Amino acid sequence: MTRFAWIGLGNMGAPMAGNLVASGHAVSGYDLSDAAREDARRVGVDVVGSIAEAVADADVVVTMLPKGQHVRDVLSQDGGVFSNARPGTLIMDSSTVDIETSRWCHEEAPKHGVRFVDAPVSGGTSGAAAATLAFMIGGSEADVAEALEHVKPMSGKAFAAGGPTAGIAAKIANNMMLFITQMAASEGSQLAKHLGLDPKTFWEITTASSGMSWSQQTWYPVAGVVPSAAANNNFEASFRADLAIKDVTLAVDAGKAAGLHLEAASLAQEQLHRLRDEGLGDKDCTLVVKYVTPGKSQAEI
Repeated sequence: MTRFAWIGLGNMGAPMAGNLVASGHAVSGYDLSDAAREDARRVGVDVVGSIAEAVADADVVVTMLPKGQHVRDVLSQDGGVFSNARPGTLIMDSSTVDIETSRWCHEEAPKHGVRFVDAPVSGGTSGAAAATLAFMIGGSEADVAEALEHVKPMSGKAFAAGGPTAGIAAKIANNMMLFITQMAASEGSQLAKHLGLDPKTFWEITTASSGMSWSQQTWYPVAGVVPSAAANNNFEASFRADLAIKDVTLAVDAGKAAGLHLEAASLAQEQLHRLRDEGLGDKDCTLVVKYVTPGKSQAEI
């Protein structure tokens, strides 16, 4: 049995921590949200009142937080992870953050006698619940090898991505591709409908053809085709548009820093910003399909 501390028990964190509990591990968790704490209790997490209490006896600390600044704060604040974790503790950050924050974590952790890997995930809330997430882990060879064992109860696949920040680099590039392929699913689905094709039939054709992608398979933006799609539920969020903005912006910014021209990613970013500016940031990111069919309501897409 491994003793885990889990900081950040939201839509991803609670089910992931619950899968660790179900595999026989002990998990102490902390979150600021009453609702998140209650969700975590329901899946067997020992919810405690502070970060310090959560990490005091932990072998492994996992952070799953919205932004890079939250990660920095949780690690370095008074009463945070660095000042309360035992020497040698492995810290795994599964948040989606900027490269600079991840590099800072790798550099700061040894100064406090602890170890760090960046360990972001792909697969969304459904993957978190089903323990089928893909983990991308970056850090020293020994720490990555240990982390690969720790994530087994939560993952379908786990990858040693490389050295420090390699995991988050993989996640940023992967999510950029996700939002670009979502635009393809949006435009293809609406063009097929306009040309008189039955939506389900066209989806089956693309599944067997070169138009297939994870977005097309999982988030197809037409109701009644893919059960997991937000289109079936008036685009209530499984992945909020305002959170998607964060992810694609990380990619666009990283591309600029590298001197790259990420034009498709910039267009995805622009469409997501439009949703937020229209007051739809809390809707699912796949609602960008509305820009293919101007004038139609969500129910008509």
